[in-house]
Amino acid sequence: MSSLSLGSERNVKCYNGYFVNGYVFHTEEYKHGRKTYNNGVCVKGSTNSELEVDYYSRLEDVVELQYYSEQNRVFLFKCYWYDTTDRGIRVDPHYGLVKINSKSRLRNVNDVFVFAKQCQQVYYTYTPSFRKDRSRVDWLSILKTKPRGHVELVQDENEDTSV
Repeated sequence: MSSLSLGSERNVKCYNGYFVNGYVFHTEEYKHGRKTYNNGVCVKGSTNSELEVDYYSRLEDVVELQYYSEQNRVFLFKCYWYDTTDRGIRVDPHYGLVKINSKSRLRNVNDVFVFAKQCQQVYYTYTPSFRKDRSRVDWLSILKTKPRGHVELVQDENEDTSV
């Protein structure tokens, strides 16, 4: 606690990737020239009206703060936050597919940093369409991923689990 009260060291390390919560994250700059990328970030949050809201962003930078002791390190993600209000997000009522406007950035963001431990990974892809609709180019579909090494098991209610 005493090392935290002294504040962080002046030296900050930046990385272009980080492995946390079973996900491998890379920065926006790292993805240039690559066919795949994994810089989509989702953070679960809540609003004043008791509704849970997911906040979506692209990872810009990974920052490590160190607090005068080797064990006291904090990793932060600097993110480009998308607008999650009604004008920046759509949810398909039939399929539940979430789409975000890639041109709409969250306004009045005082803090662009989030703890790396709070993040889940998402991928952004263009929404398929049979029409040649120019407006769909700005909208990206969000695909949530599962962490590496994480397998969900569905158990039968009648199955005995007392082993």
